[in-house]
Amino acid sequence: MSAAIASTLASRRAAAAQPRATHDAPWVRWLLIFTALGFITAFLVLPLVAVFTEALRSGVGTYFASMVDPDALAAIRLTLLTVVFAVPANLVFGVAAAWAIAKFNFPGKSLLTTLIDLPFAVSPVIAGLIFVLVFGLHGWYGQYLNAADPWLPGLRDWLAARDIRIVFATPGIVLATVFVTFPFVARELIPVMQAQGNDEEHAALTLGASGWQTFWRVTLPNIKWGLFYGVILCNARAMGEFGAVSVVSGHIRGETNTMPLHVEILYNEYQSAAAFSVASLLALLAIVTLVAKTIIERKATAVDK
Repeated sequence: MSAAIASTLASRRAAAAQPRATHDAPWVRWLLIFTALGFITAFLVLPLVAVFTEALRSGVGTYFASMVDPDALAAIRLTLLTVVFAVPANLVFGVAAAWAIAKFNFPGKSLLTTLIDLPFAVSPVIAGLIFVLVFGLHGWYGQYLNAADPWLPGLRDWLAARDIRIVFATPGIVLATVFVTFPFVARELIPVMQAQGNDEEHAALTLGASGWQTFWRVTLPNIKWGLFYGVILCNARAMGEFGAVSVVSGHIRGETNTMPLHVEILYNEYQSAAAFSVASLLALLAIVTLVAKTIIERKATAVDK
């Protein structure tokens, strides 16, 4: 008996003597904290402070004058218009794709899951070039408009009569933005729906609820925080997208320049004050997005508790 007690005590002393990740030496803990804070300060805080400092360097009057410039207002309107179309499109696609992947088994499910991540792997510039190839004047869309004997000639005549352009116009910018941002909502919802399972939906259907009632009253309340989070990330990326939009926009000042493109043009023309003023507005929108994200995360955590 005494030997067993001695063995147990020895085991406990040996376990207590072993270092644990949560009981690292204080200097290790502080080194990690200062490294993280130093990285965030160098690559996030200081650049943001520099943007607002440069924007206000020439005075508040110059700052607001840059904001109400007609080209700047056109860029702001086009950016917001792009968000108005791109975010709802990704909302519908994200919910549908997440629902299909999380709730059903079907051939090609793995392929669909992989394709959703495609915009993360493909350079935005390549995405823009794809849309130029498909919808440019020398692409499939242009060949269709110029064909001597096209299929659906009524549609071709309707498009030609209204001079509907896609590339170097607003539709191309919206399409490129939708392509770049479509994983954000789906990627947030898929793990949430998979963790939720199908039991509650099956119970609702058993009790006589329709498919729409099941989605609206059972599924949506369970995924609403993930959905809000995905929409916020999608909205932030849509406002700040540069590469794909730059390729399909044509850089027509006052017509096809979004805010990031307008900032680039102003900076290349050495109009630093105006460039940083518009850039500060983009940064401010990003900060608002982060605040909204934090609020949603806290509410979601409170609900889980």
